[in-house]
Amino acid sequence: MQDITLGEVEISRVEEYYGPIGLSPAAFVPDAPEQLWRDNASWLEPDFLDLAADQCVCAVQTWVLRSQGRTILVDTGVGNHKERPGNPLWHHLETDFLGNLAGAGVRPEDVDLVVNTHVHADHVGWNTRLENGSWVPTFPNATYLVSRADFEYWNPANGHPSAQRPHSRNLFHDSVEPVHQAGQLVLWEDEHVIDDHLRLRLAPGHTPGSSVLHLDSGGERALFVGDLLHTPVQVLDPEANSCFCEDPVQARATRRSLLGQAADTRSLVVPAHFGGHGAAEVVRDGEKFAVKSWAPFARL
Repeated sequence: MQDITLGEVEISRVEEYYGPIGLSPAAFVPDAPEQLWRDNASWLEPDFLDLAADQCVCAVQTWVLRSQGRTILVDTGVGNHKERPGNPLWHHLETDFLGNLAGAGVRPEDVDLVVNTHVHADHVGWNTRLENGSWVPTFPNATYLVSRADFEYWNPANGHPSAQRPHSRNLFHDSVEPVHQAGQLVLWEDEHVIDDHLRLRLAPGHTPGSSVLHLDSGGERALFVGDLLHTPVQVLDPEANSCFCEDPVQARATRRSLLGQAADTRSLVVPAHFGGHGAAEVVRDGEKFAVKSWAPFARL
């Protein structure tokens, strides 16, 4: 089962990639002690860790939400044919993502809204597809939501050094700018209400405009946290940033705050990259947190 319902919102999980990501635990989450990985390897493996190979394991996936008559995508993965010279795994990736999306009952023209939780290459890739040598919006009838802070930060014209790094190069021009030029992009600040059940709020740190999608429907709640968490180790130690966090101090504060909110409100935490069952309910464990239970999605 890759579908659940929370209140009046249906949620489907659509996979683009699942497997090793070419990064060791020490490289991927340098703040997390090696012993923390080893002490929890019995349940981190095989869904999140290959200890023998010294590799982290992650999913790249899109969450499909059906709410109040609209079809909404949360993050759009890496995309096909993209020039990603800083990341061999994503460089010229070829997957049947659109076929997987069709398997969830969604054609590109059916999508009403696309939420990019932040502007990183593995969250905006299928915003566009290559058509006759040009990048065009993959979802022709959709409005795309991007925080203004991330739009401005990752626009190379604004001169932020991060936008020139190898793993960030090209992503704005091939996956964000074409949607903007097509008139399908909406830039938002602070908070954006989608409907009676869904709202976006800024959650900066990983990137300046990182956001969390809050679901609250029929007494059930979920937080789609993007890259606030890459691995469950960051639940156990919320001070542990990934190597991709732009503002490490802010990222730690945001992670701790959102995990506390999730624990206190019994909100399902839905990260972008968790393999296994994909999402979890968390509880407080002293000053840290623990996984209480996994979502009923089938393991990848």
